[in-house]
Amino acid sequence: MGGDRPGKTAEEPIEDGSEETLESLRAEIESLRAERDELEERSQRATADYQNLRRRSQTEGEERLRRALQPFLKQLLIVLDYLDLALARPATTEESRSLAQGVSLTREQLVQILEQEGVRPIPPSDRFDPALHEATATVPSDAVPPGGIVDIVRPGYTWRGEVLRHTQVIVAGSPGETAAKAEE
Repeated sequence: MGGDRPGKTAEEPIEDGSEETLESLRAEIESLRAERDELEERSQRATADYQNLRRRSQTEGEERLRRALQPFLKQLLIVLDYLDLALARPATTEESRSLAQGVSLTREQLVQILEQEGVRPIPPSDRFDPALHEATATVPSDAVPPGGIVDIVRPGYTWRGEVLRHTQVIVAGSPGETAAKAEE
């Protein structure tokens, strides 16, 4: 390495070369530095593009999975509704109590599976929220203020932070308002 010799600096001419050779070497070094910088910049862009592609592919894959699973989960909620209906009937005989116990165990297992997949019941509320509830009827009520929830017809559920199925509710209306709607 010529620059490592004592007493010589990079600016001093090389003893066995001419000034033109030195200028040629300097130009070549600059050219190589520019090429290195360009390749480094390309590499950084390629890395960023690859990371963006990976992120986009992951997001698209999750979206496809969500679109595929959502209808299936909604169907499982209907099965859960049927199990709840079966358990709502009073068990009067030993056979019906045994059957109810089996239905209850099946229901618990289904709820557990749904929870593992991130399906959560919408918590009960006193006020109607159109983002979470679907009003199936409006009834006059002295006990519940207008816009309040009188009864839950069918529970609602969320999945991955979005409403999977709205809670179906009966909403209280003012006595005069519901009477006018009934006449129409």
